[in-house]
Amino acid sequence: MPWNPDVYNKFKAERYQPFYDLISHIDRRPHMNILDLGCGTGEQTKILADRFNPDKVLGIDNSAEMLQQAPQQEHLSFAQRSIEEQLALPEQWDLIHANASLQWVNDHATLFPGLIGKLAPGGQLAVQMPSQKENILNQLLYELVHEAPYYDVLKDSIRHSPVLSLDDYTQLFYSNHAKQVLVYQKVYPILANSTETLFEFISGSSLVPYMEKLEEPLSTEFVNSFKARIAKRFTASPIVYAFKRIILVAGF
Repeated sequence: MPWNPDVYNKFKAERYQPFYDLISHIDRRPHMNILDLGCGTGEQTKILADRFNPDKVLGIDNSAEMLQQAPQQEHLSFAQRSIEEQLALPEQWDLIHANASLQWVNDHATLFPGLIGKLAPGGQLAVQMPSQKENILNQLLYELVHEAPYYDVLKDSIRHSPVLSLDDYTQLFYSNHAKQVLVYQKVYPILANSTETLFEFISGSSLVPYMEKLEEPLSTEFVNSFKARIAKRFTASPIVYAFKRIILVAGF
């Protein structure tokens, strides 16, 4: 089950509002060079290019399926590589942007100083991530992958969320000589007509790495078990999923 742009974009409106909130805090400066980490289909990378009129924008993603839909535009380019591979390169950037991507990269206590080290003098870091440890769907999924018979297959693939606390990110920024820091959490409610909608929402992101490992009939059993847990947890009408996200912006 590779990353599917159609499934991911089914909730485009819900996924775009945090992006617009994030970039509203970025200081516009002339002749910026912008790096977009985990750019997906590149639609948001294009918005960055149109909004900030930079000299250069590079979007990187490790999914070929996502990058097949990337737009073509002057001063805008894309590359298929991981975030870790990108950070191993020598380039520096005026803005490093990462919308809903760094939760897939481990060890944020090391990652964030590495990101800051790739900023040019006066550079900005802008990051948005889901608050995975607090979001109920992530909690239900984490419980299920630790149970038999799924754990025997998934134990080497279980994602332990690297997302830190707001206190930790604030400390990381100031410990690395940040001059301006904005750190907050915001709830982005999803109003759902059925629990199937909530399953579809997470199936385009956090569920993907597990479905890649499961074969039939275990994959169908896993999906059915997960859906049953979602239905058991969300019984009110209308169904409101209070999806929490972290927004981090810092200047150096």
